[in-house]
Amino acid sequence: MNGKSCAVVLIGSGTAGRKWIKHEIKKAWDDGKGVVGVHIHNLKNLQGLQSTKGSNPFDAFTVGKDKRPMSTVVKTYNPSSTDSQKVHKIIKDNLEDWVEEAITIRANFQS
Repeated sequence: MNGKSCAVVLIGSGTAGRKWIKHEIKKAWDDGKGVVGVHIHNLKNLQGLQSTKGSNPFDAFTVGKDKRPMSTVVKTYNPSSTDSQKVHKIIKDNLEDWVEEAITIRANFQS
């Protein structure tokens, strides 16, 4: 993540429990980077199947002096369509804005 200003976490059915995902979220936050989550359960995989919606990985963290759940600070987006092509377009059309918003949220966060 060297030289990057935001970590984008693609949230699938098994994302929340993965050790390296947790590591990257913590590292990004501790380094002052923006963090944003995008649910990808409505995108089709190589076999044309859609997975189930994954848990919010930010629920496993607390932030600030008041130890509030990170999931109350970091935004997570769940594209509103079940059509894989439409979901892809929603993500493509909005990801840049979501990243910029995440950077702003992190910059303004009072710990």
